[in-house]
Parts: sequence; structure tokens; C-alpha cells
Amino acid sequence: MEPEGLRKGEDEPWRVLEFYSGIGGMRYSLMKAGVDAIVVEAFDINDVANDVYEHNFGHRPCQGNIQNLSSADLDSYGAHVWLLSPPCQPYTRQGLRKGSGDARASSFLKILELIPGTSRPPLMLFVENVVGFETSDTHTKMIEMFKESNYVTQEFILSPVQFGVPYSRPRYFCLAKRKPIVFQNQLFNNHLVWTPSSLLGCERSTMPDQHSDLQEISDELLHHCEPVERFLEFDSCCSLEEMDPNFLDTGSVSLAVSKASEKDHDGEKYDGVPLNEFLVPLGLIERWGSAMDIVYPSSKRCCCFTKSYYRYVKGTGSLLATMQPTEDKMCLLKELGLRYFTPREVANLHSLPRDFHFPKHVTLRQRYALLGNSLSVAVVASLLGYLFADP
Repeated sequence: MEPEGLRKGEDEPWRVLEFYSGIGGMRYSLMKAGVDAIVVEAFDINDVANDVYEHNFGHRPCQGNIQNLSSADLDSYGAHVWLLSPPCQPYTRQGLRKGSGDARASSFLKILELIPGTSRPPLMLFVENVVGFETSDTHTKMIEMFKESNYVTQEFILSPVQFGVPYSRPRYFCLAKRKPIVFQNQLFNNHLVWTPSSLLGCERSTMPDQHSDLQEISDELLHHCEPVERFLEFDSCCSLEEMDPNFLDTGSVSLAVSKASEKDHDGEKYDGVPLNEFLVPLGLIERWGSAMDIVYPSSKRCCCFTKSYYRYVKGTGSLLATMQPTEDKMCLLKELGLRYFTPREVANLHSLPRDFHFPKHVTLRQRYALLGNSLSVAVVASLLGYLFADP
């Protein structure tokens, strides 16, 4: 039995509203989950993000201010499901953590305020944000609204490493269903869960409990991850002898590039961006080397890429060593051939599909910024599959 006000026909696809649509991570997740759904409208205020979304889906999101929407506007879409990935800055560890007092939280709060006033409230909602959101006053207001509007919730904190992707990007997720619709596993109702468990299509559940540090990933979890090299666009390893002997004089590290990966079929791996754009200058290595997170193609983890990746090297994401030290010859930091992960490689670690592309006019820095604000399709697709599953 479905709630009064909004119903879904048995053969009717799910009608979805996508708020804060960005470059389309939620929509790609819906597709990966195999959900029979149509996105009736997407909303995002970022003009460049909307360029990317339109380039890939042929539909440009509504760019108006979400705060100008009314309950009647939302009713008019007849959407069964709302997907939301609101701004994370009010809740990040690096920020001021002002929560609802941050102006960037206002649009999400407005949406929450509108739901009780709709005559056709959504049957289900999905919310994504950073770890830290779950302790904010915005979270408290959201849960209160869900309870008052007859929703039951299940909350998760999950990372791509739990799904075999060597990428540490823990995120908070809230799934809500309007009564009397129920979840497959009702034991999770009104709880915060830190493991995907078998019901999310992941057989292993080795994530630490609620009181553990998510960054302390167990050896067992990493053992089951794919190596970083599976997500690269080209073979990044070579011997020391193949390095440019003049790299110290030129002030930059040479990039060792072998033949293109057999996985690459589009012929435009970098959309015309010169390979030397991805080299880490020697000056940065000398100044910030001790603060850099360095991984190798054989590594089974890398740090979260933020929107400041490529602009800054400290705390914004991992750097790739194109040189592998040998037992008889250790490399100095400046001899590792450090480079940035390319945008396509970051997209791969986000599990975005191969047919995802940036328009030509989007700059390298803009690509990194947009990816840093995106989400893990591997994680979200699994959660959406669970959300939409029949009990």
C-alpha cells in the first residue's frame, strides 16, 4: 500500500527529481543500479557543472535558485523520489562547521521545510553529504522533519574501499521511505550503519564500527581492493634508466609514458591537455614533499580528491609515482616521477562510466573541482539499488 497523495503505477517508471545535480553522479548511479526511472528535472546553480551535465545527458538542469521553489512547484513534477546532494562546506572538518548557520545550508533547509506543505510528498528520498553531517544541527532538523512527515530512515557511512575501489572517500547517506512503504531489512530502521553488508551487494563487512576512525582501513579490506593501476589511463611504471637525465635542470620531473592502455578506446584520453600539465614541479616537491600522499600503480588505496586538487598538493588527494624504487636502488622523493592523476583517472576512481566526458571548453582546474564535488557511483548505485528494491 502506498501513501495517500502520490501513487506509482505498476508499469510506470519511477519519476525522479535530482537536486544539486553537479556533473550527474546521481543520474549515473541510477543507471548503474538498473532502476527503471526517468529524471523529470535536475537542479544546480553551477553553470559549468550544468554544461557538463547537458553534454552527457542532453538535458540542461534548471539553474534557478532552489530557495525560490514552492511546495506547489514541487508538487507539479509528480516525482516519486527526490535525490539530494546538498553543499558539504557547512559540515567539513576543514571548514567553520557552522551547520545551519552557514548560508550554503539554506537551500537544503528550504527543501526540508517545503516537504510537509506538499500535497504530493515524495515516496522516497536519498541524501548524500560528508562525514560530519550526521552530527550537525541540519541533520537534527532533517530527521525531525522525516519523523513528522511519516518517513522511516536508514543511515549509512560508507566508502568506495568497501566496494573494491582503492579510494578512501567515506560519505554519509540517508535513505527515507514514507510509511507504509518499508525497507528490505527493517533492522536498520532509524540506525546509522557503517558497513554495506550483503544486502547492498558487498559480501564483506569489515568496516570499523561507529566509534572507529574510518581512515584506519583494515588490511583485509584493502586486500580485496583492485590496485590503482586498474584505474589509470596508461602504464605509469618504468625503470630509473628511462628517466630524462635532465629533469633536475629543467625544474620539473619527466613523465614516463608507455603505450596506451588497452582499456582506452576513445583516443582522447586527456581531451587535448598536454601530458606535461600533469607533472608535479620540482619546486613543489622540495617545499611540500613531506606533506604529499604518494601512491604507486600497485597501491590499493589513495586519498580522497578534493575540489582543490591540482591547485594545491597538501591534503587535496594522492600523487602518483611513475617510478618504482628497487631493492638495490632507493629513489629520492624528487626521483619518483610524481604526477597528478588525470581527470579521467579521478573519474574512474569515482566509478563514472567510460562514456562520461567533459566539454572541450571546461578547463583542467574546473574538471578537478567538479570531480572533487562529485560522488562515488559505485557506492551510491548500491544504495539506490537497495532503496528501490521491493521489501
